[in-house]
Amino acid sequence: MICVSVSMKYTREPLKRTAIELILDADGKRIGPLATDRSGTACFDMPASSGKILIAGVERYQGRLDGEIGIELYSLTETGPGSEGAAASGTRGSNAYPSMTTRSLKIADQEVLTDSEGYLVNPDDWSEAFVRQLAAVEDLQLTSEHWEIIRFQRNWYANHGKQATVRDMIKSFRDLWDGERGSNRYLHQLFPRGGPQKQGNRLAGLLRSKGEV
Repeated sequence: MICVSVSMKYTREPLKRTAIELILDADGKRIGPLATDRSGTACFDMPASSGKILIAGVERYQGRLDGEIGIELYSLTETGPGSEGAAASGTRGSNAYPSMTTRSLKIADQEVLTDSEGYLVNPDDWSEAFVRQLAAVEDLQLTSEHWEIIRFQRNWYANHGKQATVRDMIKSFRDLWDGERGSNRYLHQLFPRGGPQKQGNRLAGLLRSKGEV
């Protein structure tokens, strides 16, 4: 069960009769919309997943969809974070280095540059479409679990200013999933080309880890 509760940030007043919609990362499926009840809550009878929450048509949340998710808004007209285009997490820096060999990926009508391994030259070029295109190039079939890790990595970077270590991921996903699926072995099975700290970082649009160049 996934329950989304929406309230105003300062007054704590619940937002009633407000449309809530889920968009699943794995297949882009849209669930809802459902209207919030008198407590400002809308519940979806479905298992945990990874995706986005739209409130009144505006994206307000991206990440793990599970249990109770509380969202506070200043107003219904404030701009949402957005995850389709440029990185909202503010990844700083560049992956460019001397004698870099680049290749381009066509994302919609735009040419996006990566290095020979697939790291974005400019992390601001990240988008969900980039994730899907690079995964196709790397013969990786994306699941909800991949998306959970990718969003975790981007959120970690936004909050800490550096990439999450594999130890950070294991600690978090053992709690969220279980001991087996949150293990180092399983995370490397999900990202067979270098593990979550390399292949995962590439897909998340983050900078190279130190010592990779």
